[in-house]
Order: sequence, then structure tokens, then C-alpha cells
Amino acid sequence: MPKNRDTFSFLARWPRRAASRAVHRGWAWAQRAGAVTAEHPGRLRFGAIGEGTRLAFPQGTVFGEPWIELGAHCVIGEQVTLTAGMMPDLDLGPDPILTLGDGVVLGRGSHVIADTTVTIGSDTYCGPYVYITSTNHSYDDPHEPVGKQWPRMEPVAIGPGCWIGTGAVILPGARLGRNVVVAAGAVVRGEVPDHAVVAGAPARVVRSWDPEKGWQPPLRTPAPVPIPEGVTPEQLLALAESDEARDTP
Repeated sequence: MPKNRDTFSFLARWPRRAASRAVHRGWAWAQRAGAVTAEHPGRLRFGAIGEGTRLAFPQGTVFGEPWIELGAHCVIGEQVTLTAGMMPDLDLGPDPILTLGDGVVLGRGSHVIADTTVTIGSDTYCGPYVYITSTNHSYDDPHEPVGKQWPRMEPVAIGPGCWIGTGAVILPGARLGRNVVVAAGAVVRGEVPDHAVVAGAPARVVRSWDPEKGWQPPLRTPAPVPIPEGVTPEQLLALAESDEARDTP
């Protein structure tokens, strides 16, 4: 009797397993086919899209593509919103509105809203759910609903080499220098100098680089040791396995 019960249980589970495999295979195919690249732009016609750049599928809201320029080797995660202009089908003039430099990474669920100029410098990495906008609601009239009042717009410029942590918000008029670190959840407005770390809401500088003294206040952890040139992945794996064996009692 137990063997028969096991057989019946297996037969009952088999269709679900088969359906699960089919769904996962189908989704993997959709992700490959739905990704946007320069060679396979789909319905999106960007002002420019560089070699090696890829927008993962499914994409978020994307409009105003003729005024969006993406550099080479950018990585745009799933459900990322990229918009130029306040709404689709506007004529925004001859110049780009939203520009991403080479090697920019936008994490899953991030939003870049460019009603006026937004520039993100090369090799800037954004964690998931980062919000960058050149537009903010105004509330000058106390009698009119805030959502019905004409918004304020200011250009946003993010320098090259920045790291913007998960859930950070970059507000209109923000100007970030080179290699700026924005802590997770920070709300940034105004100017941030090169080589600074900002945190908080509103964000403030909590660490900065001095050419003579180094990081102030000093870093609490030692700098990571870079991988020597010429080391192969196989050698790294063997080294990790030897360290694990040595640490095992």
C-alpha cells in the first residue's frame, strides 16, 4: 500500500512539475527575446544606444526615446523607468534630454524622470529602486491641490564614477561631482563635491577626501586587496577552496 500511495503521489505532482518547468523556460526565453539592445531595439527608438548596452525585460515605462541617449555597455535592470518630457509624443527640440554615459548601471525598479536635462556620468552605478528626477511638485497656492499645480524643473547632473545606494532619491537641481557615494535611502539636493560620501534625508556630507590626509573621518575598514594581474578564475577558485579547507576544523 505505501508503494501505491507513493506512485499516486508522484503522478499527482508530475503535471505541476512539468508546468513549472515550462513556465520557467518560457520566462527565460521571454527575458532573452524581450531585452533591448542596439541590434534588437524592439519598439524603442532611442536617440542613441551604444554597443553592449542592454535593457532587461520586462522594461518599465519608457517614453521620449528620441531624446534619450544611452552610452556603451550600460546595464539597465528590469522594470526601470526612463522618460524624457512630461508626457509621450511631445517635441522636445534638437538636443537630448536624458543622457547616460558609458558603463552606467541602473538597478531593478529604478526611475529616471527627465522633464528637463538629466545627465548621468560614465561608470556610475545605481542600486535598485533609485529615483532620479528633474521635476518636483510645487505647493505655492494653498487652495489648489498640489497635484494640479505647475511643477518646478531644474537640471540634474551626476558626475562619473558615482555609487548611488538602494532607494536613494536625487532631487531637481542636484549636482553630484566625481566618485560621489550616496548612502541607501538618502535624499540629495544641491551640490555635492567630488569624492564625498553623503547620507541622510536631507543628505549631508559625512566623509570626504583630503589630498594630504586621505579620507576624513578615516575609514574604519582596510582597503580591499586588488586581484593581481594575470590571475585566472581557476586559480582564484583553488585559492578560495584552500582557504575554506584551512578554516574547517
